[in-house]
Amino acid sequence: MLNVVDHDRNSAALRYVYPVVSRRAGGVSVGINLNPNNACNWRCLYCQVPDLVRGTAPPVDLALLEVELRGFLNQLLHGDFMQSRVPEGARRINDIALSGNGEPTSAAEFVAVIEIIARVRTALAVPDTVKTVLISNGSLLHRLDVQQGLREMAKIHGEVWFKLDRASAAGMLRVNDTHARIDKVREYLIQSIAACPTWLQTCWFALDGESPSVQDEDDYLDFVGGLLREGHPLQGVLLYGLARPSMQAEAPRLSALPEAAMQNFADRILALGLPVKVSA
Repeated sequence: MLNVVDHDRNSAALRYVYPVVSRRAGGVSVGINLNPNNACNWRCLYCQVPDLVRGTAPPVDLALLEVELRGFLNQLLHGDFMQSRVPEGARRINDIALSGNGEPTSAAEFVAVIEIIARVRTALAVPDTVKTVLISNGSLLHRLDVQQGLREMAKIHGEVWFKLDRASAAGMLRVNDTHARIDKVREYLIQSIAACPTWLQTCWFALDGESPSVQDEDDYLDFVGGLLREGHPLQGVLLYGLARPSMQAEAPRLSALPEAAMQNFADRILALGLPVKVSA
C-alpha cells in the first residue's frame, strides 16, 4: 500500500514511471523519473535520493517511456490499482509529475517527453483536472529547448513547481549546495512564469537546531515581493517541511520546524497577497 512517506521509484517495477501518494498534491501523483542514474546538478541537503551524484539525465528511451506511461495510466483509470494499492481518501489522480531522482530538464529529450505526455493524455482521455507538473530547480531555464517544453506543458494543464528554498546566494549554497547567482534565479523564474503557470516550492527546516533566520525570511519576502510589484504573476507558494528523511550526509543535522513556525512564515508570505499551501 502506498503512503506519503514512501516515494519508492521502483514501486511499479518500471524504469521511468512510478506512483506516489503526494501530501502536497492530495492524491496519486504519477511520477516520471528521467534521472534513474541519481544524477542532479544540485545537491540539496534534504534530498531523499540515495547515492546522489553530480550530473545530468542519461539518454531517455522514449519508446519505453511511452509504453510505461500509457500502460500505467490505463491501470489507474480502468484497472484495480487504486483499490489495491492506494489508501482510501487518496484514490484520485492529481497529476503527472516530471520529478524523480535529479533535475528533469537536464534530459536532452525534455521536449519529446512533454510531447509523449500530451499524446498519451489525449489517447486515454485523461481528465483536464489532472495537471502536468514539472518539479524543477529552474537552473536550466536559459535553454531554449526547456523554454519550449514549458510552453508545450502550458497547453496540457501544466504547472511548474520552481524550487526556491532560500533567496540569497549564501542561503542557496548552504541549503542547495549550488553557486547559483540570485539574479540568474530571478531571470529564470521570470522566464518560467512567462512560459507556464508557476508556483514556488520552498522547503523550510531547521539546520543544526536553528530555524531559518529572520534574514532568510526577509530575503525571501523581498525577492517575491519584487516580482509581484513588477507584475510577474506567480501562482503561489508551496511551503513544506521534512516529511521524509534525507539521504545526504547532512541528514542528522536537519530537523522539522514546529507547525507554528511554518504558519508564521506562511502568514508573512500571505501578507504579500500570494496564496500559500503549507505541508508539514
